[in-house]
Amino acid sequence: MLKNYLKTAWQNLRGNKTYVAINTIGLAVGIAACLLIFLLVQYETSFDNFHNNKERIYRVVAATKTPEGMNYSKASAYPVAEALRMDYPQLEHVARVYGRDAQRITVLNDKADAPEEKFKENVFFAEPEFFDIFNFPFLAGDAKTALSEPNTVVLTQEIANKYFGDWHNAIGKFIKYNNEVVCKVTGILKNTPANTDFPLQIVLSFKTSSHEDMLTDWVGQDGSLNTFLVLPENMSAQQFNNNLETFVKKHTPVEYANQGYILQPLSNIHYESEFGTYRGSTFSRVLITALSLIGSFLLIIACINFINLATAQSVNRSKEVGIRKVLGSSKKQLVIQFLSETFLITLASVVTAILFAFIALPLLNNILQTPLKIQFNLALVAFLCGITIIVTFLSGFYPAIVLSGFNPITVLKSKFTNNTTGGLSMRRALVVFQFAIAQALIMGTLIIVSQMNYFQNAPMGFDKDAIVMVPFAHDTVGQSKMEAFKMELMQLSGVKNVSFSAFSPMDKAGWDSDFKFENSVKKSGFKADFKWADADYFKTYGIRFIAGAPYNPADTVNGFVVNEMMTKKLGFKNPADIIGKKVSFWDGNITAPVVGVVKDFNGYSLKSERTPIVLGSFKMVYRLINIKLQPQHMKETLAAIERLWTKVNPDFVYEYQFLDDKIASFYKQESQLSQLYKIAAGIAIFISCLGLYGFVSFMAVQRNKEIGIRKVLGASVINIVHLMSKEFTLLIGVAFLIAAPLAYYLMHQWLEHFAYRINIGAGIFLLTILISQLIAWLTVGYQAIKAAVADPVKSLKME
Repeated sequence: MLKNYLKTAWQNLRGNKTYVAINTIGLAVGIAACLLIFLLVQYETSFDNFHNNKERIYRVVAATKTPEGMNYSKASAYPVAEALRMDYPQLEHVARVYGRDAQRITVLNDKADAPEEKFKENVFFAEPEFFDIFNFPFLAGDAKTALSEPNTVVLTQEIANKYFGDWHNAIGKFIKYNNEVVCKVTGILKNTPANTDFPLQIVLSFKTSSHEDMLTDWVGQDGSLNTFLVLPENMSAQQFNNNLETFVKKHTPVEYANQGYILQPLSNIHYESEFGTYRGSTFSRVLITALSLIGSFLLIIACINFINLATAQSVNRSKEVGIRKVLGSSKKQLVIQFLSETFLITLASVVTAILFAFIALPLLNNILQTPLKIQFNLALVAFLCGITIIVTFLSGFYPAIVLSGFNPITVLKSKFTNNTTGGLSMRRALVVFQFAIAQALIMGTLIIVSQMNYFQNAPMGFDKDAIVMVPFAHDTVGQSKMEAFKMELMQLSGVKNVSFSAFSPMDKAGWDSDFKFENSVKKSGFKADFKWADADYFKTYGIRFIAGAPYNPADTVNGFVVNEMMTKKLGFKNPADIIGKKVSFWDGNITAPVVGVVKDFNGYSLKSERTPIVLGSFKMVYRLINIKLQPQHMKETLAAIERLWTKVNPDFVYEYQFLDDKIASFYKQESQLSQLYKIAAGIAIFISCLGLYGFVSFMAVQRNKEIGIRKVLGASVINIVHLMSKEFTLLIGVAFLIAAPLAYYLMHQWLEHFAYRINIGAGIFLLTILISQLIAWLTVGYQAIKAAVADPVKSLKME
């Protein structure tokens, strides 16, 4: 029976190739968009943390009480883990792990005459219990003992192959960390997936790290350090949070009573949250939801097109339906017949959509920097089958009911009117819905692009142009070489200024701390963000002084420079009044007078408010050389810098980054969202135009006699085009009235996440309605002109 329906459906569709082609393309574009978003969501939500007992794994995160409320951070103090083991032996496992980016790795070759290979890699330091909590697959070595001794290291299969040619031969080989510590390879891990929260490549034993001075420090919290634990089965997170209050009071000095800890579930780590991400998830939950909704809306728009085009064909098929009913076909049989036709078109659309997705996937991977692939696994097949069924019923059910409901007497007597197919109101509503979504996407795109332009062009409070940052290891040998490197750099004609620092002005690396001001016994009540840098830093970055002057060149702190925000928080109306006042950090370990005040600059991205900033000289933590270049002959200057680096620092890997590139990286997700919105808006407009084409086709067929009469009575082509266009202009206007407040509300909520943002002006809405109307007129114009220039005799002789 089904075979007969499909055979008849195929025969019917073969006679209307234009109808089939337009519907297939429209649905295929919508389905392809949904398919790509499905792959993206599946990739981002199917991460594997390599966990045992996931529901009982937690991260210990800092929870600090401030006058503004609770401030959460993924940071932890170094002695927390050991104290938890001692105080709560019922905990199944406790482990510390922290990461370091761009570390020097030297591969020690067995052959004496072979040159040493040098790399820069991201490394982790982990305690042995880390592999008890997270069951990363070992290809070689013992997970329980691989990191039990100092100077041991575990490599992934990919890294081992890169270093030693074949990972099978890597066990027992040696690498050198930061040109100082020789580590023995004791284990090989299976490569971790790209979307994991733990992108392990090189894992050194925690005992290898040099943090002896921090192991008893309960005050300092390292933002790179993470402490994980596994609760016993009979204990809840809330119960243990209550225990942590007692734990903190026991170990933390009284004056730091505002610092505490709470547990964060492992399931919350992957996405952005108030605690901060571990690795920086590609997408937030909100963004994934937004993309899913966009995909759904695009598919709905495509289904609406099908409905409009199907009902537009109803006039042509009315006699067919009448004859079928006269010959005994029931309404149920007709519904199944028309759904069979829809199924065949949907099936063709799914196949076409897969082809479109294959073509578009490299573009999507390039935008999002993801390794998405189309693999026909069970999940993808289920998705394609599900979307085929859903689209078939969404697109085909209403037209099938309408077409099967024709009165055979009416249609065979040629008394078929505009309202016979269910009236124009449904089709008008569908067109309004389509363009409301399309216009909302256009507005969202314009607002996101405007915000991105603001991010790129807003003044930061310092000079960001033509500044190159070169990282280096902050060991004693490296620092002495860097001094020589700086002196030779200044001899290059293309170099204006050079300075050393721990971070760039845009880095927020967790060096924030509360402090005591002057001789106060109480702490400040707020934290200041450290930017350790030499005295040339201000000149290199063009940071402007409003009081005082830079501190004198020195290896250690001899004076502080603060920003305006710092003076305001301390209650100074005149910034100059703070000059000479002493500031004490870390229980008096560092005390120095304020020697200068600089104009406020953004110490991080424009997503965040400006914070109190303190700058001081601290040579031991410098790990960045900042080079201000002359704008002329920049390429030649960069080449000269690299040659000089190789000469002065042959043991160091040379890398550099422009500051403006680093700034752009802060807005990576917003940039990706902007590009995705542009694509989604373009798809929505394209599909909506197909819908308009279907609606105007319906109107042209329904009103062909009216148009013929008007032409006989003297109506011009312009009059006819205006007659057919004015209704669509009105419908798009109605769609705009729906889309504008919705887009304003949603995008206003999005902008609220940024401390510095644009105002949504009337220009964005005006541009949207102009774009929409122009696209609609171009779409409608072809069919309207075609109907207007048609010979009226052909339409009237049928009366």
